[in-house]
Amino acid sequence: MVINGFGPTEFQLVLLRRMADFQPVLVERAVRELGATRAELREANKRWQAMVRAPRFPRGPRRYTSVLGPPAATLPRRIGDLTCTAPQWALPLWPELRFEVLIGPGQSVLNEWLVRAPGSPAPALRSLADLAPWSCVVADLGAAFPPAVPREGSAPTRWQLDFTAPDAAGHPTASTADFTWGLLQEVRRRPY
Repeated sequence: MVINGFGPTEFQLVLLRRMADFQPVLVERAVRELGATRAELREANKRWQAMVRAPRFPRGPRRYTSVLGPPAATLPRRIGDLTCTAPQWALPLWPELRFEVLIGPGQSVLNEWLVRAPGSPAPALRSLADLAPWSCVVADLGAAFPPAVPREGSAPTRWQLDFTAPDAAGHPTASTADFTWGLLQEVRRRPY
């Protein structure tokens, strides 16, 4: 599905634009894989920002179906007493992941990010050495190194997890992982 020339390819470029702040080399490679240019990446982001601010552009989950088409799956989610749904879309750049939008009461969008696709095995994460950029999503790291503590990131599409994992020598190391759209971007050691 494409709305006014904006479809899944352009949407992936929007996701990449935010990731470029952390991983410009990986983003450049992904842009080429999509058959696009840096100028098209900037233009897609500019158009997306204009569309989401436009009064006639769909709100809530309809925003995503208008550019991505029907979701591949819609899963139930419970957060405490809150009953939610989570439509998910497959994106060619990340076949083992899905773009998920968490929908709460009144069709409000509570969260939007990349998650592990149903049936896709989580990566083996045993130490800091296993945490390469784009190697995992928030839930993968949280499950591998409990109790990971979530924190707000520097922008609405960013999250952080504080956790402890073995370094190369096997010593427990307090660290912070930065995620953009739910995908790992970098890990740094936390100062004591």
